[in-house]
Amino acid sequence: MAKQFSGNVFDKVQDEQRQGEVYTLEATAAGKKKMYLESYGCQMNFSDSEIVASIMAENNYVPTTALEEADVVFINTCSIRENAEQKVRGRLQVFRQHKKLKPDMTIGVLGCMAERLKSKLLEQEKLVDLVVGPDAYKDLPNLLSQVESGQPAVNVLLSREETYADITPVRLGGNGILAFVTIMRGCDNMCSFCVVPFTRGRERSRDAHSIIEECRDLWQRGYKEVTLLGQNVDSYHYTAADGSENVNFAQLLALVAQIDPGLRVRFSTSHPKDITDEVLHTMAAYHNICKNIHLPVQSGNTEVLKRMNRTYDRAWYLNRVEAIRRILPDCAITSDVIAGFCGETEEQHQDTLSIMELSGYTMSFMFKYSERPGTLAARKFEDDVPEEVKSRRLQEIIDLQGKLSLLSNEQDVGKTFEVLVEGPSRKSDEHFCGRNSQNKMIVFPKGNTQAGQYVKVKVERCTQATLLGNLVD
Repeated sequence: MAKQFSGNVFDKVQDEQRQGEVYTLEATAAGKKKMYLESYGCQMNFSDSEIVASIMAENNYVPTTALEEADVVFINTCSIRENAEQKVRGRLQVFRQHKKLKPDMTIGVLGCMAERLKSKLLEQEKLVDLVVGPDAYKDLPNLLSQVESGQPAVNVLLSREETYADITPVRLGGNGILAFVTIMRGCDNMCSFCVVPFTRGRERSRDAHSIIEECRDLWQRGYKEVTLLGQNVDSYHYTAADGSENVNFAQLLALVAQIDPGLRVRFSTSHPKDITDEVLHTMAAYHNICKNIHLPVQSGNTEVLKRMNRTYDRAWYLNRVEAIRRILPDCAITSDVIAGFCGETEEQHQDTLSIMELSGYTMSFMFKYSERPGTLAARKFEDDVPEEVKSRRLQEIIDLQGKLSLLSNEQDVGKTFEVLVEGPSRKSDEHFCGRNSQNKMIVFPKGNTQAGQYVKVKVERCTQATLLGNLVD
């Protein structure tokens, strides 16, 4: 169910996809057209939607929450798993019903599904009028003009240069406290199960100066936390055109942290092959760089990792975990885990369970393997693990993570944490919630605090997902 927030009116609906979100922001302005925008999938998709909103605002469009009033309806899509695509198709059917009542409504698919399914969506199924890939959002005004002339429009060309560094995102929804900042686009890793290199193109890093300026602007506008986003942030590397500057990810982290000690800095996602001790030491040097690393393992078995083309083995991964524990003793580690990848044996599945225990994840995103057309795995390997075996293994992974999460939270009972107040608790208007540096959600009585403040909270008890405590002086 959508939840209403004060201030600008927007809906936020949790989707079962990783960090899946549907966001719209209502605004009205005389003489302007209305755009309805939904976003599914990862944080990168949500960040892209803010870029789209900015481009559309420059072309006389304002966002709306009322689908039936929209002149343009966009759905920003995810192709990571099959059920994500099915959800999008379901929504497109709903949009088509609205279009019957308002024939001049334009329906467009944006993002990761665009390149792969452009022909089906436009020509075979005729579900949409417009298909736009992640690197072509600046072409939206031209494409909309083409649709208005009676022609379907498509641009799914991938770029080796586009980073949208010159676009100031329109912050959709949110609470004015937390913001995402994209620092790079695309991916060069070519994991055999993943469609991202095909849907988002080659890896390229954004101008470091534009990142710093965006973060500084957010701080000056009252935001208290930024999350630096990339498919693989640890491989970020900016080189000035004249070669006078080189900035790696550790250096970028420090530059953002130096904007102000009151600005919290998070980042996602790290790749085990690239995360360096330099990054870890930088995190240790700055109190406001949050002590949480998302380090996807995918599998705990070296042979499976090789088939996945992850370019590290079990020993390398555990070495990185050891380095995190040594340099950042209070750092939380979260992960992604895939059950039932091609050829996975029961013994190899047990290796995944054991590496989860050795790593002590506070939280994980856990999935059954879903073959994606066009990937190396789809071309090279047989999806030979029976569905019922995948389901059973996934449930064992989920059950173990539940135990690890509860154990981690129990160890925090009695401790006092600095918490950034994000807003009211979902379950009680008398309580606020916010996260500590380790990205754990803490719920506590409101007292005299307000959203956007840093407060001290002593943890009194916990659940598997949440810490519960009281304010302390």
